[in-house]
Amino acid sequence: MQRLHLHIAVDDLDRSIGFYSTLFGAQPAVVKDDYAKWMLEDPRVNLAISKRGRAAGIDHVGIQTDTALELSDLAVRLKSAGETTFDQEATTCCYAKSDKSWVVDPSGVRWETFHTHGEATTYGESEPAALLAATGAAAPAPQAACCG
Repeated sequence: MQRLHLHIAVDDLDRSIGFYSTLFGAQPAVVKDDYAKWMLEDPRVNLAISKRGRAAGIDHVGIQTDTALELSDLAVRLKSAGETTFDQEATTCCYAKSDKSWVVDPSGVRWETFHTHGEATTYGESEPAALLAATGAAAPAPQAACCG
C-alpha cells in the first residue's frame, strides 16, 4: 500500500506542531529539535515538517511505499513517463534509512518516491535535488537538506 508524503519547511516548529496536531487530532509520531512527522491513516499521509533554514512552504511531495517492490514499480513508471530520475539506495534522510527515487515533474515540482527500512539518529545531508539537476532535470536549487 502507498501513502502520500508532504514535506513542509516551517518558520516556527513548535507553533507548527501545535497547528498540525490540532488539525489532524493527533500528535506527531516523531519529534526532533528541527523536525516532526505524522504517520496518519485518515487521510493516509506521511506529513513531515522541518525547520532547516529554508524558505517556508511546500518543500516536496512524494509517495511512500510499504515494500521495495512497490518502490521499484514506481521508479519504472517514472522512467516510462520519460522523466529523468535520481535513485538513492540506503540513504539517511529525515531521521530514517530509505531507498529513494527522485524526479522533477514537467512543472518543476520535486517528487520523492521512497521505501523506509529503518530509523536513523541523524537528519542526513544528501542533496538529491542538486544531483537530479545535474542529470538535466530542471530542479530548484537545494538548500542543504536531504529531502530537497
